[in-house]
Amino acid sequence: MFKRVDRLAIELPIGSNPDPNGASAVQELMGGRFGEMSTLNNYLFQSFNFRGKTKLRPFYDIVASITAEEFGHVELVANTINLMLVGTTSPGDPDATPLRNTKDLRMSSLFIESAQTALPYDSMGRPWNGTFVTSTGNLIVDLLHNFFLECNARTHKMRVYEMTDHPTARAMTGYLLVRGGVHILAYAKALEIATGVDVTKMLPVPNLDNSVFDATRKWEALGEHRRLYTFSDKDYQQIAQIWKGTHPRDGGKLEAYAGLPGYSGPIPELPELSEEFAPGISQEDLQQIAERLKRSAGL
Repeated sequence: MFKRVDRLAIELPIGSNPDPNGASAVQELMGGRFGEMSTLNNYLFQSFNFRGKTKLRPFYDIVASITAEEFGHVELVANTINLMLVGTTSPGDPDATPLRNTKDLRMSSLFIESAQTALPYDSMGRPWNGTFVTSTGNLIVDLLHNFFLECNARTHKMRVYEMTDHPTARAMTGYLLVRGGVHILAYAKALEIATGVDVTKMLPVPNLDNSVFDATRKWEALGEHRRLYTFSDKDYQQIAQIWKGTHPRDGGKLEAYAGLPGYSGPIPELPELSEEFAPGISQEDLQQIAERLKRSAGL
């Protein structure tokens, strides 16, 4: 089961200007082959299908804990895309063509299908699909695949970071570079314990330190590159049997934490878009809804 908290993983800054084409690039981090929907669903199905949980509990706990964190990453990317689209259009009479300036943008689907909000697509508008999931049942193959998946995800984040300087995108990408680095190291350490091969010697992949990026430094200064969370009140505690020792880059102690990180951010409130008929609820409708809610509550 999953427990939901009505907060974002971090607080996202809100830019003063929209960047709809930048939002289209960020869509790759959502629904691309190496996007957050892929990391989430790979680990989700591997955790569902894991064989030998009792004997191999630390490995199962690693996969399960990272799965839970990935839910929050999908939510973070979606909200980033949403905020990057705010202000792209303005209200207007339908005959005034208020969406005229969107027809030549990179992903018109963001304006036709979803009223300027994220979709489970990549940066070219291709839908995410389940063939991106690898769940072989073989522990080594799946861990190796996860390491490969996270390294590719890191590569794509670095490239998207270089494509847009929108403050929301930069903040989100910087944070995910740090947390993705934790996942890469976690799978590398799991492979080392399972096989005896020191996969950590390959890091970082690509060979560029996170400290190069302005938006990562805050999180590394807080030690978030050395922390792995269970995202559970009392379960998955055996991550500590794998997530231990020192960080291969700075030598700091690796720390396993029960529960969630001690920081978060509010869920952004998206403005109404009358030109997109979203949410399509008038003031009169709101009054009627309020009356119905009162009646249903017996008030």
